[in-house]
Amino acid sequence: MKLLGIIGSLFALSVAGLLWWGSTSQTVTGAPATGTIAGLSVEENNYDFGTIRMKDGNVEHNFTVTNTTNQPVEVRKVYTSCMCTTAFLQSTDREKGPFGMEGMGFFAPANEVIEPGESRAVRVVYDPNAHGPAGVGAIDRFIYLTDPSGGELRFEIRAMVTP
Repeated sequence: MKLLGIIGSLFALSVAGLLWWGSTSQTVTGAPATGTIAGLSVEENNYDFGTIRMKDGNVEHNFTVTNTTNQPVEVRKVYTSCMCTTAFLQSTDREKGPFGMEGMGFFAPANEVIEPGESRAVRVVYDPNAHGPAGVGAIDRFIYLTDPSGGELRFEIRAMVTP
């Protein structure tokens, strides 16, 4: 019985250590976004909402990607690091999404082709209530765009969540 307590304590410490390690990820600043999808440029790759209140509901921000080449660029997938965050790809006449966390139910590919000179808004919505009362404090979430060759752009949102 004592051995089970020790094993349980070690497991809990391991999980806590992994959570701490994940929350201390490197902060990304400035353009270009982390990683690359050949031909896409960005105006910004991170956004800090500052202090937000759970009772005020969802917050959102748009990131912009632009095809700076003379060839079409395909965005194969869009996904997020947490179920509390969703993303949408917007053009002038339509919106694709919502795209959420991979592995959580059906996951549709984006398969969005961005023609030379065109831009797309990546609309990101964060739900501060998704984690309930345990979600108070600093958050750091990521949004990923990938291309068919494995290229990836990573965008980041941050906030300090209060009740």
